[in-house]
Amino acid sequence: MAVGIGDVILVVDERDDVSHTRTALQAHCPAEGRITVQPTPASGAPATLAHDVLYALGKRLAPGPDSPDVWMDSLDTAWLAAAAWSATIGVRDAVVIRAHLLTARRLDQLLTWQDKAGLRLTLLWQASPRRIPLRLNRIERPADGLGHLTALLAEPASLPSHPHPHPHLYPPRSAPTAAAETDASVPDPDGQHPHPRSSRPPSTPRVRAHCPGATAAAQRVRPTAAFGVSPETAAALAVLAHPLLAGALTVLALTRSTAVGLRSVRDIDINGDISAVRTHGPGHRQCSLHTVPTWARPLLAGARTHHRLTGGHVEDSLFDPVMAAEARHLRAHAQRLLEQARASPERA
Repeated sequence: MAVGIGDVILVVDERDDVSHTRTALQAHCPAEGRITVQPTPASGAPATLAHDVLYALGKRLAPGPDSPDVWMDSLDTAWLAAAAWSATIGVRDAVVIRAHLLTARRLDQLLTWQDKAGLRLTLLWQASPRRIPLRLNRIERPADGLGHLTALLAEPASLPSHPHPHPHLYPPRSAPTAAAETDASVPDPDGQHPHPRSSRPPSTPRVRAHCPGATAAAQRVRPTAAFGVSPETAAALAVLAHPLLAGALTVLALTRSTAVGLRSVRDIDINGDISAVRTHGPGHRQCSLHTVPTWARPLLAGARTHHRLTGGHVEDSLFDPVMAAEARHLRAHAQRLLEQARASPERA
């Protein structure tokens, strides 16, 4: 059965056959664009299912009521992070086991996430079909549910060679030219921008660009080498759940930039293949272009995807939202990473 991206499949396993669950769990392989989500049973926390999706994506939350990940209690924030990482990693298939235990509200959350991330969602309904809610009645059901799950294992991976946000997330943008990047805050002659101004979050300031972004800058100067980051620190950054926090801390680790420099980093300061990032000094003096190592590219890609999911423009500050609303969480994560770096020798 041919199923395109963006579809939802309902697999009914009325007898709760262990082979269905086993095959669904075997399908989990984020590196090949497939994840299997195991919902936490009997949890009333609003964002629990979003946490379960993030866990399947390889992200981990710091435990405890005073942890820097307390922001994850926010339902919208958690699901936005899940959508951003799903698109960045390149997830094309997601299987949710024991979907019959989910409330109607959480089923709606899953469907919203599936639509925003542009993936194919398979719900494993391990109960009587008579209990299927109306919202799922119109979803296509494969005649051979086990055959559908097994087919997921046989499908070859078709992921990009470097992380890119999924094209389903937003309309394609034309690449800014060097002239346009020279002052990205000036509108085009017809007064138009790639996206309407009204879609920009009011809390995100537009940074006046007195120097070009990463792509244009790379045509004139060679990027400087990134600072060495220990494998332990890189691993800790890779599992941070908030894309903007992960991206901001990665830029700080690679460039040793100041808070002013981090706030000035724009969407266009990360080049197309995420191999370079540009940081800015006060008054755009001493701006620098830095290489981005392979391990860090998915983290900056996640930050940019998150930015665009919220309607951000290419000339907007990329990390300003976390430096304002989530500043204490940014500092808390930075302190944890600093302690880990002190505990292990830094390596290039």
